[in-house]
Amino acid sequence: MKRLISITLLTTFLTPYSVTATPPRNPDKTVNCEILVVGGGLSGVATAYESLLAGNTVCLTEITDWLGGQISSQGTSALDERPTQREKQFYSRGYLELRNRIQQKYGQLNPGDCWVSDSCFLPRDAHNIIYQMLKDAEKQGRGKLHLFPNTVIKDLQISADGKIINSAIAIQHQPAKNAPPLNTFTLSQTIEDTYSYQNSSRFNKTIIHFLPQQSKKNNNQWYVIDASETGEIIALADVPYRLGIDPLSYLEPSSSSTTNDPYCTQGFTYTFAMEATKEPQPQIMPPSYHQYAPYFSYELSRLANFDLVFTYRRIWSPQKGKQTRFGGINFTIPTPGDISMQNWTWGNDYRPGTAQDNLIYTRQQLQATGQLQPGGWKGGLRTETLRKGEEKALAYYYWLVAGTTDSQLGANVKTPQPKNRLLTGINSPMGTASGLSKYPYMREGRRIIGRPSWGQPQGFGIWEVDISRHNYHDEYYRKTLPADMYRQLKATLAGIEAILVIRGIRGEVSPNKARKRRRSTIFPDAVGIGHYAIDFHPCMLNSPPEAPGNIERPGERRGGGNAYPFQIALRAMITQKIDNLLVGGKSIATSHIAAAAYRVHSFEWSAGAAAGTVASFALKENIAPYQLVDDLPRLEPKLQVLKGILEKNGNPTAFPDTSIFNQNWEKWR
Repeated sequence: MKRLISITLLTTFLTPYSVTATPPRNPDKTVNCEILVVGGGLSGVATAYESLLAGNTVCLTEITDWLGGQISSQGTSALDERPTQREKQFYSRGYLELRNRIQQKYGQLNPGDCWVSDSCFLPRDAHNIIYQMLKDAEKQGRGKLHLFPNTVIKDLQISADGKIINSAIAIQHQPAKNAPPLNTFTLSQTIEDTYSYQNSSRFNKTIIHFLPQQSKKNNNQWYVIDASETGEIIALADVPYRLGIDPLSYLEPSSSSTTNDPYCTQGFTYTFAMEATKEPQPQIMPPSYHQYAPYFSYELSRLANFDLVFTYRRIWSPQKGKQTRFGGINFTIPTPGDISMQNWTWGNDYRPGTAQDNLIYTRQQLQATGQLQPGGWKGGLRTETLRKGEEKALAYYYWLVAGTTDSQLGANVKTPQPKNRLLTGINSPMGTASGLSKYPYMREGRRIIGRPSWGQPQGFGIWEVDISRHNYHDEYYRKTLPADMYRQLKATLAGIEAILVIRGIRGEVSPNKARKRRRSTIFPDAVGIGHYAIDFHPCMLNSPPEAPGNIERPGERRGGGNAYPFQIALRAMITQKIDNLLVGGKSIATSHIAAAAYRVHSFEWSAGAAAGTVASFALKENIAPYQLVDDLPRLEPKLQVLKGILEKNGNPTAFPDTSIFNQNWEKWR
């Protein structure tokens, strides 16, 4: 067999050298494909969906046994949407199809009668719907889907010049003989085993060698799409990326730090499902409850109502209760048989933020733990932090049903609610023995640094100022930012007045008098869309995050707030160095603050649809994606053809009336 090469870099900006890794045995199977999609979340599924409709052969890997990511294996089966986009139904065609199939499945879009969304539903059903969508796309487009659940990428073979991923080695796991079924154990108990070539008492392993499909039309080219939840492939391939907080700048003026902090990423959440019952249920206190109890809270007085929290993400409601109101919110009272999915900031969110407990390892930590060495990759996550996130989620359930404390609101707020039970078992809504989601809901992962581009010579990225509705005339920015930085900020937002603001000489425009831009940045290479608020679940200041009296990192929520409808630039999906690697989902080139908006369901689908369409187009045209944007801002004819294909296929690249002449997007809620 061919020897496998893993890249190790002295730094992310130095020339790579190659080292060799060899699995303990020859691969058990070899699979050829035109497009290898790593990660079966919404972005990966959307990539596969569009690629199959285009007639491509697609290999799709997923660490769990469910497709759909956020809406299935991560349990957050409540679609995060903004009102105007939802009212106009302005989404990618596959996302619209998903919503339609949810409607068809239940006879309504919101079988949970939740109030956070227009659609809350059961995670298992989401997986089944997604799977059938892919099979239908395969048939309709005459493509070919090779689906690999319970599968992780272990090694990459990269060309000697570091520009092409030539092949990939994956490990698929199934229960060993006489072992319990999948999902009997939690992720923290199995993840290291999952990335090991060796069989174990729990799992038998199949080693799979992915190679480009032999074809005259594409000269044996293929594309690898990193649609993983944390940016696994960009870490394993060692291309330049960011993690955590970006330093304060005119592009990121609300940053909470003057330097970068890779350890402070948004919190992750193990969701779970609980059912309302007619009679009180026995509630067993978890052994670790007292460790986490000092953290839990309703957070705000207007939210301090158990029924309000229960119905927030209620995913199943067979009979509708009476209408009520609390804290200005209308909802129906829970009735026995109702099922609620819990995803609460001061509850089952786990929010580490230091080098001692961060979940997603930095490049330096990957080196120190040997994960960038040949055969050393283990997924790039801290197992102990996963375990504590699981513990905390189970402790939060107990607090909901038996707790009497509230860390933020004080005494006499929380009362026991024993008429509920945690839904556990393989046939439960989350499909696990523990009752926890199969994989945590990830709000932020590694984010690539795009290639140097016009206006961004250090590498392309989408920043806070590209999307935020903040009033940057506010006193905080005028008094806190250095004068030159503030002038650059105002110039960036001034449009045609930018040059006048930069000069700032007599008779021209001062920063404080520059016009306020009332739209997001318009990208000439836009290939997708999204709209959501800049929504933060900040890391905690000290370690461990559940420590009594701990607080959120100061200043982290400053960047939060409303955003204008925004675009996905193709440059944000193209990695440095490697020409046949594209990125979808949360690992595109966004800043820490922008990423807080670029993470929800419809965005992930749009980014995936773009990735699948770009890869298919590049194969057909025998062109690398970076060649579609390397002459910007000059006209790129093939880029225009690509954008035309996206629009024709029902995958919008811009919101209605997007134009430099339309300066007012305030009507978009």
